[in-house]
Amino acid sequence: MPAALITGGHGGLGFVAATRLAAVSKSELVLAGRDLDRVRSAADRLRSDHGVTVHAVRLDLASLDSVRAAAAEVHALVDDGVVDGLSALLCNAGVRVQGAPSYTVDGYEETFQVNHLGHFLLTNLLLDSIREHGRIVFTASGTHDPGRVDGRSVGRAVIPQADALALCGKDGHPAISSGKRYTTSKLCNVLTVYELDRRLRMAGSTLEAIAFDPGMVAGTDFLRAMPAPVRWLGGTRFFTAMNRRMGVTIGSLEFSGESLGRLAAEPEFAEVSGTYFESNNGVLQAARSSTASYDIGLATTLWADSERLAQLSDADHPRTLARP
Repeated sequence: MPAALITGGHGGLGFVAATRLAAVSKSELVLAGRDLDRVRSAADRLRSDHGVTVHAVRLDLASLDSVRAAAAEVHALVDDGVVDGLSALLCNAGVRVQGAPSYTVDGYEETFQVNHLGHFLLTNLLLDSIREHGRIVFTASGTHDPGRVDGRSVGRAVIPQADALALCGKDGHPAISSGKRYTTSKLCNVLTVYELDRRLRMAGSTLEAIAFDPGMVAGTDFLRAMPAPVRWLGGTRFFTAMNRRMGVTIGSLEFSGESLGRLAAEPEFAEVSGTYFESNNGVLQAARSSTASYDIGLATTLWADSERLAQLSDADHPRTLARP
C-alpha cells in the first residue's frame, strides 16, 4: 500500500502526526530524520503499538547530498515494490538557529537550507512517486506574517531573495537576525506551497499542496537552540497564556500534530490545494497568510533561484509538474 513520508516524524509534531496516521488511517509510513537511531526507535514504537509497516530513512536537510540519498532510498523502496508509492509527503522538520548565521556543508545559511531549500529539493525529487490525489503538506508558521503578532514578536520577515538568504552574512551579503532568518524561511514555505499548487494545476495534476501553521507549540524541540531559562519558560502554562492574551496563534503538541496527520489523509481535506491552514486554540481552520505570500512574482523568482541553488537539473525535474 502507499506510504506517508514525514520528515522529522520521529519526534514532536511529526511523531504525533505519524501516530494519528498509524492509528486512525492505518497508513504505512516512512519516517525520515538525521538521527537514524531515533528514527528507528520511533518506527519500532509505531509498529509495536499500531501494527503498521514503518520504514526508517536517514535524511539530513542540511546536506543536499543527504537529501538526494534519502530520495534515492525512497525511490528504491517504490521501484522494488516494497512501498506502493507515496500517499503524502509531509515536509515537517525544521530548525531555528540562534545567534550569528551558521552554514551547512553546502555553504548555505542553515535556517534557510533546512527549513526551505532541503524540503524544496526533496519535494521535487519525490513528486513523481506520489500517487494520484496525494498530498504535499509543508509545516509553515504564522510567524511568516509581519502583519500579525506572531511575526512581529519573532522578527519581521524580509523579502525572500534566495541568494541573500542562502549566503546571509557572507560573500558581501548582509547578516540578518536569527528571528528574521526563521520567519523568512517560513515565508519561503508558504510561497513554495502556492507556487507548487499553481504548477500542479497547470499540469492537470490531482496532487494537492497545503500549508500548515501549527501555532506556537510547547513540548517540541523548537526551542532547543535557546538558553536553558528560555526553554524552561517556553514549556510553562504561564508562557502560553501570556502569548494567547497577546494574540499569538496557539497550538498544542497533541492537537497540532493530529491536525497535521488529518491534513495528510482525511477526506474532508481533499480538494483544498493552495490553502493555508492554522491550528489555533483547538480549532483547525483555513486562514489568510501574509500579503507577501500571495505575490506570484516573488514565488516564481524564489522557485527559479531555489532550483539553481539546489542544483536541480532537467533530469531531476518532475514529469508531473508544469513549468510556467
